Amino acid sequence: MNRRDFILSAAALVAAGPALALTEYTPGLVQKELAEGKTVFLDFKASWCTTCAAQERVISALKAENPAYEQAISFINVDWDTYSNADLTKSLKIPRRSTLVVLKGDMELGRIVAGTGRDEIKALMDTALQAATSA
Repeated sequence: MNRRDFILSAAALVAAGPALALTEYTPGLVQKELAEGKTVFLDFKASWCTTCAAQERVISALKAENPAYEQAISFINVDWDTYSNADLTKSLKIPRRSTLVVLKGDMELGRIVAGTGRDEIKALMDTALQAATSA
């Protein structure tokens, strides 16, 4: 990416503002979102995790390319340092930080553990989008 494209991309993200805001996990939030019929995309991450940062860059780029993701899916960040031993983490059997999980109702629709590939993450986000937009 050249400098001009980077600056324009960054400006677009800043201009988008709250549309790209992420929800931080608090106990009970996932259950509330699922009870409301939402499709939930969980991102178990740590601020110091380079794999998590790579995943975040891919997720942000995909959201910027397709606003339908942000409009239809409830994206929730789960701070690994705070919630690695929480009931949610244990019940979903999350093995480590840099785990991405999609939930709808009482079903897990997919997960990625430590994967950073664009195609892999896009496939998971597409699964979430399809679940969120189907009747």
